[in-house]
Amino acid sequence: MTKKELRIKYKNERKKLSFDEIQFNSLEIANLCLGLPIWEKTYFHLFLPIEEQREINTEYILQILAGRDKEIVIAKADFESRKMTHFLLTDNTKIKKNDYGIPEPVDGLEVPVSKIDVVFVPLLAFDQKGHRVGYGKGFYDLFLAECKPDVIKIGLSYFNPEAVISDIDGHDIKLDFCITPDGIYEFNVS
Repeated sequence: MTKKELRIKYKNERKKLSFDEIQFNSLEIANLCLGLPIWEKTYFHLFLPIEEQREINTEYILQILAGRDKEIVIAKADFESRKMTHFLLTDNTKIKKNDYGIPEPVDGLEVPVSKIDVVFVPLLAFDQKGHRVGYGKGFYDLFLAECKPDVIKIGLSYFNPEAVISDIDGHDIKLDFCITPDGIYEFNVS
């Protein structure tokens, strides 16, 4: 299937999920994170969920990261440049939803991309090779291209992988892992 077809399919699949299913699946995904080889790392980039899009509730992962004294980084998007600015999440960080319903930091201590060790990546779908389909704006592909080469990229999905995404291009950056409620998928990134 193409990215466009997959966006339609998985937006519709998400709409079928109840609040309880979202919470249960989000907790399952967070618990599976504990089995990843990432816990010696320091800086973790985490997306805050767009509730209207029924994204995975990353609050559970946030609690695990905070409990392990990790530095948590969240982003603010600029829709004109399609770039993100990254901020350290602290007790003083004020979060406000932007015009697209994305919770973002109002301001704070900016973190350079070069410091980020692990990125939890939002997505609508992924395939068995580690390619992902997002919302189509390219924010994460641009951001991941700026990251250091050994940054660990972890997708989070309610659904298991598609066999293949048919229209992958050179700008698409593969995941290292993707976590679903059913398990962890690991990809051989080369």
